[in-house]
Order: sequence, then C-alpha cells, then structure tokens
Amino acid sequence: MIQHNEKQLLRLLNQRDEHALKALEQEYGTLCRSIAADILGSSEDAEECFNDALLRVWNTVPPVMPECLRAYLVTIVRRAALDRYRAEHAQRRGGSQVPDTINELAEILSSGETVERELDRRALRDGIMRFLQTLSPEAKTVFLQRYWMMRPVSEIAKAEGMGNSKVKMLLLRTRNRLRDYLMKEGLL
Repeated sequence: MIQHNEKQLLRLLNQRDEHALKALEQEYGTLCRSIAADILGSSEDAEECFNDALLRVWNTVPPVMPECLRAYLVTIVRRAALDRYRAEHAQRRGGSQVPDTINELAEILSSGETVERELDRRALRDGIMRFLQTLSPEAKTVFLQRYWMMRPVSEIAKAEGMGNSKVKMLLLRTRNRLRDYLMKEGLL
C-alpha cells in the first residue's frame, strides 16, 4: 500500500488526478467508514456516505484547499452520516450511537437550533473549542471520540486501554466541566 501525505493528495486533487480518490480510500477509508457506521449502525450506509464524501471532495477541491485534508474528509463523512441519520431517524437501525451521545449532551447543549440563533451557535462552538484546549490529552481524546466520532464507550475503552467505567466517569466529569465552563463564559 502506497502512503501519501496530505500535500501529495491535495496536489493530485488539484490536478484532477483520479488516483487521488484511490489514495484517499487507502489513507482514510477505514476511519471514515467506521465513523459513519458508528452513527448509522449500518456498514452499507456507511459505505454510501464515504462514497458521497469522496465525490464531494472531488467536486470541492479545488477551489477549496483545506488545511487538514483528513479533518475535511472526516467532517464531510460525519455530516453525511448525520444527515442520513436524521432522514431515517424514525427507525433506529441497530447499534447507532447517535441517540445515546445526543442524550448525554442534551442537558448541557440546546437542541433547538434555529437560523435566528446562528450567532449563538457560533459562539457556543467557539466556546467548546476553547474548552477543549483546557482538557488533558486523555480527556480530550475520549471526549472527541465519544461526541465527535460517536464511538461506543466500549470501543473507546479498548482503544485507550481503559475500563468502561473509567471512560464513563471521565465523560461525566468532562461534561460537568463543560457545563461549568459554558456557564462561566455566559454561553448557557
């Protein structure tokens, strides 16, 4: 398997070289499919989201030149999976982490986002980004895996070499710190 760095991948995309798509799949396919599958609970739907994301990257790069191609692709996959989940939200299709992770943060974050609240949403996003900078690397990694990548607690525990109870306690403490931080910042 040929390893490509992000600059090479961006250059291939900029040159409209179709090898870029194969390279993206080799580099990030497993990660992206895993994120989508955790959200959707279906490997078939995850594959479709990944393919949609590859098409979107192909259609947007250029003119967009992301600073971090990995983050750009993961964000597109995550959004595609969440959009698909919302479209099918009446049926929970086994194993999806979305209801659990949303419920865990529901006490802290408002779920009634509207167009009128765009500035509040951006301020909240910026506040969360500042909060993440205050966390230890361990807490930040666990928090992002749970609430950004929507990984099950058991997978986080295994990946980080922790017990499930330690991960749950770390998440609880981090959510409490997030609430306190956002209140202090005047964002709640």
